[in-house]
Amino acid sequence: MLSNFAAFILTHGRPNNVKTYDTLKKFGYTGRVIIVIDNEDTTANEYKDKYGDLVIEFDKVEAEKITDKGDNFDNRKGVVFARNMVYDIAAGMNLNCFIVLDDDYSGFYYKFDAAGNYKDSPVKNLDRIFAATVEYYLATGAESVAYAQNGDFIGGKKSDTAIKKKLKRKVMQTFFCSNERRMDFVGRINEDVNMYVSRGMTGSVFLTIPQISVRQGTTQKNKGGLTDMYVDVGGTYVKSFYSVMYCPSCVKVTLMGDKHKRIHHHISWNNAVPVILHESFKKK
Repeated sequence: MLSNFAAFILTHGRPNNVKTYDTLKKFGYTGRVIIVIDNEDTTANEYKDKYGDLVIEFDKVEAEKITDKGDNFDNRKGVVFARNMVYDIAAGMNLNCFIVLDDDYSGFYYKFDAAGNYKDSPVKNLDRIFAATVEYYLATGAESVAYAQNGDFIGGKKSDTAIKKKLKRKVMQTFFCSNERRMDFVGRINEDVNMYVSRGMTGSVFLTIPQISVRQGTTQKNKGGLTDMYVDVGGTYVKSFYSVMYCPSCVKVTLMGDKHKRIHHHISWNNAVPVILHESFKKK
């Protein structure tokens, strides 16, 4: 496995249900794993009893001081604080690169075969996949790269992602990071979308790799973690409006889905990020 690399799992209130830890092992990751919790988690001792030295606890009040919450609620629920603090934790460990994960992943999957045909098959050696991704990440100017989400492939081989096989200008769920390319997450809710759109508007590059996908729990179905927060604020309607607040020129709230529609954010990418053409297209 890579040296100076670790997988951080951000978790809260689910000491007996950190699915990602077991998933990493199952799919062939043998490297270092760090369980990140906050000091306001009432189940902290249960995490420490189960995972021992793998657990690192951060001060949530200190994290709040360096985080733009996007609201004035007297509330520190949200993963945004952990996302911002993990950089300091990684720096203290002298880690060159690291991946930041949530706690509810059930698998990592290849989405195409060697010929480029759509095919859903499990990854058997995450060590090799992570190493190749880090090499790619460091070779680009991207602030972060991520794997696709399984939802990107709704429709299977007929999905837009499967047909086009294009990199997307976003990062969610699996953040490959470096302290040399630190990105500050903003907004107490929908912090990933808030970050990659607002920073993308000023020229930062984020890329989702479609060849690999991660499967995760369904929002508002897995008890604990972010689920309780979404219920507190009224679900995905308020969640999506945080991104509208940060980027009103290119984000709106709309309905998504086929038969069973739900409220979600919609990004107008033509209005969101600059597109730089290769110099070969320059008129002579």
